[in-house]
Amino acid sequence: MLIMAMKPGHDGSIAVVENGRLLWCLESEKDTFPRYAPLTPTTLLEVAQRLDRMPDVVALGGWAKPRTGGAIGAGYAGVSAVRRGGMRFFGAELDFFTSSHERSHLMTAVGMAPPGDEELSTVLVWEGVIGSFYLVDRNWQVVRTVPVLPHPGDRYAFLFSLADPTFPDHGQTPRTDGSGKLMALAAFAEAKDADADIEAAVDRILAAPAVNPAPKADFADTVLYNAGVQSKAAKTAAALLTKRIFDMFAEVALRELPAGTPLRISGGCGLNCDWNAAWRELGHFSSVFVPPCTSDSGSAIGTAIDALAHHGRTTPIDWSVYAGLDFVLDARPDPGRWLDRPRDDRALASALAAGRIVAWVQGRWEIGPRALGNRSLLAEPYSAATRDRLNQIKQRESYRPIAPCCREQDLAEAFHEDFPDPYMLYFRRVRSPKLAAVTHVDGSARAQSVTAAGNPPLHGLLSAFAGRTGLGVLCNTSLNHLRRGFINRMSDLVAYCEDRGIADMVVGDRWYTLLTAGHDPGSPAGGPPLPGGGHGG
Repeated sequence: MLIMAMKPGHDGSIAVVENGRLLWCLESEKDTFPRYAPLTPTTLLEVAQRLDRMPDVVALGGWAKPRTGGAIGAGYAGVSAVRRGGMRFFGAELDFFTSSHERSHLMTAVGMAPPGDEELSTVLVWEGVIGSFYLVDRNWQVVRTVPVLPHPGDRYAFLFSLADPTFPDHGQTPRTDGSGKLMALAAFAEAKDADADIEAAVDRILAAPAVNPAPKADFADTVLYNAGVQSKAAKTAAALLTKRIFDMFAEVALRELPAGTPLRISGGCGLNCDWNAAWRELGHFSSVFVPPCTSDSGSAIGTAIDALAHHGRTTPIDWSVYAGLDFVLDARPDPGRWLDRPRDDRALASALAAGRIVAWVQGRWEIGPRALGNRSLLAEPYSAATRDRLNQIKQRESYRPIAPCCREQDLAEAFHEDFPDPYMLYFRRVRSPKLAAVTHVDGSARAQSVTAAGNPPLHGLLSAFAGRTGLGVLCNTSLNHLRRGFINRMSDLVAYCEDRGIADMVVGDRWYTLLTAGHDPGSPAGGPPLPGGGHGG
């Protein structure tokens, strides 16, 4: 059975699943389109030219029409909101399936999770609108819904907009990228330091019936109104709101949900690494699983899984995080400007150790928002100046942390917690004092663990870097323009690197070095000294 599922609205995407295996998940933002882009004709064409036959099922994720709120497909909410029927698709008679957006998150969580034989699983869907637990049986039927807090993601994003003097008082949706920035700012303060005014403002955010559109003018009398996102008040409020939201959900989990069930998390709040780590530490659940596309970027996959389940398959699908498109070689770097040679991991490790930044492209792009070694900027992890350089290249705020990738066998040496995390979804405490570029202000890092089986090229480079410096860790941040999805074609990559002063590009097995970079490409030198003196051993 071949299923093509579409997610309308922001984070538009198309997922193709055949006989229980994910073939592609193509998000419209990727290939340098705007972040959170709705479904585009380009995305549909990319799928169409890759399918060798008509799909058996076309599935549409439910959504709400802008302004009117009317239903698209099965609509936004409802654990039982499912419709099936027939449709004509380019002259062919096909099955049509649609289920709610709420169900897309539910099915992403259970259908991408590791297989198990538990009688019950707990699913947490927390996103912009929905904030509920669900008990799901082995046939993926919801046997109980436990609502906790509506609009948890909107409330979190609203705090950033409230403190931002450039955000208007009326009629605007909270900034979509505000949640990630607020997560970074929360590390600069502690919830216990909140005074009565900050507590009162956070209490009002939690008590508001809705915060989308953002009712900023209603909060003009609070200490957070236009306080500045980097103000002490905003940072402390971010820490307090982070704690308050998690505590509300954890209290309900401990009181209402059976201990020992596996927890599956879906929704944009699943990108909050602080909360994910807290769920692991709570001790109430037997395990915690968060898919790499836990936000709406995975909703099309969830709808495809739902359609599959309604055709009788209720076992997890076979999937890879590298289910995007291959890199497009639409141009050749100018040989008068770029030296082209075979990739050499040992020489690359030396270049990285010398302080050079590498645009690294391998295979198909990653699903979800995290760069996991196929569309990445890589750099040495030892100098705080490297973090600052990467943030300048990315045109990001200076307070934003840079994540590391780490060989799985080096986790215990680099970090206090050594559990695997191939999808970069948990904070852990940094053990090694050497890792200044990837250590956030609170001593944490969001690390991707890498194995030879999971990503052979990246693991090979990390091994070469370990041989050069003693530790298989590198800075790993996404290869993209500001507020755009991953770069996915050579013409864009060359323009990006020449504009941002990046002298090294690796695309598959080829290494391109800018000849005008002011150094001998065959003998990298300079850059920050490595720990212990010199440039490694």
